[in-house]
Amino acid sequence: MTGLSTLCYIEKNGSWLMLHRTVKKNDVNKDKWIGVGGHFEADESPEECLLREVKEETGYTLTSYRFRGLVTFVSGGGETEYMSLFTADGFEGEAAACDEGELEWVPVDKVWGLNLWEGDKIFFRLLDEDEPFFSLKLVYDGGGKLVSAALNGRSMELFDILNEDGTKSGIVRERGVAHREGSLHPTAHIWIVRPNEKSGCDVLLQKRSAGKDSYPGCYDISSAGHVAAGDDYLPTALRELKEELGIAAAADELEPAGRHKVYTENEFYGRMFKDAELSQLYVYRKPVNTADLMLQETEVESVVWMDYRECLNAIRSGSLKNCICEDEFLMLGKYLGMEAEGTDGLRQAAAASVGSWTEGDGNNAV
Repeated sequence: MTGLSTLCYIEKNGSWLMLHRTVKKNDVNKDKWIGVGGHFEADESPEECLLREVKEETGYTLTSYRFRGLVTFVSGGGETEYMSLFTADGFEGEAAACDEGELEWVPVDKVWGLNLWEGDKIFFRLLDEDEPFFSLKLVYDGGGKLVSAALNGRSMELFDILNEDGTKSGIVRERGVAHREGSLHPTAHIWIVRPNEKSGCDVLLQKRSAGKDSYPGCYDISSAGHVAAGDDYLPTALRELKEELGIAAAADELEPAGRHKVYTENEFYGRMFKDAELSQLYVYRKPVNTADLMLQETEVESVVWMDYRECLNAIRSGSLKNCICEDEFLMLGKYLGMEAEGTDGLRQAAAASVGSWTEGDGNNAV
């Protein structure tokens, strides 16, 4: 079954007019907060449907509105709906009672705390970021869980949101929304190491691409990535190594080195980026020659070997532009047998020569 509808979010003085759907017993939106709108009548255009539905539900006549996007809802129950999404900033008339639920003006920054559909949060984010006219596809499993999303035909990243103890909460959330809300999600971190004659160990750092949405141009973990909804840590680690660096590792070549939880807040491109991660750390010790790596240009600008102790000092002093968590780096050092101040560590297995820390040096093989 296919349906056509409109949805509108009316703005006034920094607030959205939200409808709390509490009336109908069998309403698919029961207890959710949404905008105002409804289904097309025969031969209506999106704008005609918009104006009629807003008038019927609120008593207002819109005087200024904007067509923002087309949202395709796939319910998982055999129904697909094409929804024309509008925002409005001008209206006249007197407020009227709504037979669908309670209407309330909610400050925009408080809307995110309401009981919303996860897919609605995606288009709220797009509206807030003033995304040009967009086509958003949202697929649900029939039980209210978001299972896939695509923006303008391209798949969006979805994460399993975790409870504080690391178990899955049952919520699946889009990447941009998760980083806006600071939702705890799983990631895989792979540290590539080799022995040396200084502190006992070199670590391979990647320099993040200048086009990254967070920490552009910063030195980072050898390879890392988000765990996609429904996936697990180890498959993610193997995939990220292959995609980012071209390393085809075997599962038994990755050594689990503990889990690390971190929360950070930073601003990028004028937007707040809240990152709450539960990371599974892996260590990879196989020989790696940086000249043989196939770097994923959209993710990695370059790579460099660096002595563990020198890297730790650079992280602490701020002399290295990086986004490495010191706590995690110390956890790595402890796993590798490095003393906090760095002495013996892996010295017994050290290579004959000290690794250079020149980016892309083809002589940096173990």
